[in-house]
Amino acid sequence: MSKKEFKSGFVAIIGRPNVGKSTLMNQVIGQKIAIMSDKPQTTRNKIHGVYTADNMQIVFLDTPGIHKRQSKLGDFMNMTALNTLREVEAVLFLVDAADGMGGGDRFIAEQLKDVKTPVILVLNKIDQIEPEALLPLIEQYSKLHEFAEIVPISAKLGNNVNTLLDQVKKYLPAGPQYYPEDQITDHPEQFVIAELVREKILHMTREEVPHSIAVTIEDMRAEKNGTVYVSAVIYVERDSQKGIIIGKQGALLKEVGKRARQDIERLLGSKIFLELWVKVKKDWRNQDRVLRDLGFHRDA
Repeated sequence: MSKKEFKSGFVAIIGRPNVGKSTLMNQVIGQKIAIMSDKPQTTRNKIHGVYTADNMQIVFLDTPGIHKRQSKLGDFMNMTALNTLREVEAVLFLVDAADGMGGGDRFIAEQLKDVKTPVILVLNKIDQIEPEALLPLIEQYSKLHEFAEIVPISAKLGNNVNTLLDQVKKYLPAGPQYYPEDQITDHPEQFVIAELVREKILHMTREEVPHSIAVTIEDMRAEKNGTVYVSAVIYVERDSQKGIIIGKQGALLKEVGKRARQDIERLLGSKIFLELWVKVKKDWRNQDRVLRDLGFHRDA
């Protein structure tokens, strides 16, 4: 009996902000590698998630949500998302079924017109709509683009996600296994840890703060007792934002550290000593040098 052909390839997840791209990738991978928040533009870099099963390996690229530019950081995020479309075997265009079609969806569909890659329309959050509303929604979106497949899912509950994977497999070529079977991301641990810290801040702060923060890992080392020491710096743009993140008598920063440490310990399987610092870099989102220092490279 001949050995079954192994398939592999790269798949982009694209969509307007807050449609559930990170939720979908975390659901497929089975572990949190992309942060989730109810605030738009949470994802800033391409997150590479690796799924290996059923004689195939899919390397998912969870792109930043495409949106109207408001800063040089916004330009970087849009460019990163659109450039990704040239690097992949298939594109998952994720839309929010509960929210319905919006101008952002039409804008993205316009960008897809010149894309030669198969585009799969994924209607997410179907658990939040009545079943009879689905077909009219599919018909409406079908007019935007000639989609290779259309798959309704609930990324949060996992409904129909296996069906989506089966559809993706159809477009993967025969290829090598790029990563070991147990590897779920190609990002270094420091990147994922910084994102976990940022996620906790997004969950706990008001709208004026979230897009003004960046997190970098300044130091990370294993101590003799087996504990991993992590020192992270949270950058904000204004002194008032620094005060918000620290909180009254340091309460908010302490809670951010507590929640982040729990996730980091699950990620690394080790005890963590997490030290957080808050620093001001005025208007960092519009300074090319600062963006480069924080890892937002224009050629990413």
